[in-house]
Amino acid sequence: MGEKLRGRDIRGANFRGAYLIGADLSDADLRNSDFIGADLRDCNLSGVDLTGAIFLTQMQVNSAKGDADTCLPPLLSKPAHWESAGRTLW
Repeated sequence: MGEKLRGRDIRGANFRGAYLIGADLSDADLRNSDFIGADLRDCNLSGVDLTGAIFLTQMQVNSAKGDADTCLPPLLSKPAHWESAGRTLW
């Protein structure tokens, strides 16, 4: 919880069941990571590349913070609250 992983290249990470509440993952490369059961409440995903992430759900994305630069897998959508918030808030 609250971990600071900003800008890290952690492709293929295993976040199964991880508590990423309030974590700063902004600008990290999380391609092909596993998010089954991960808690992303208030997790900063601004500028994160989540291409190919597995077991990532819309509910997890909705509970996180992100921006226009966040890359999601094709079946997920950016929540409306991401569009109205600026990166400077996190």
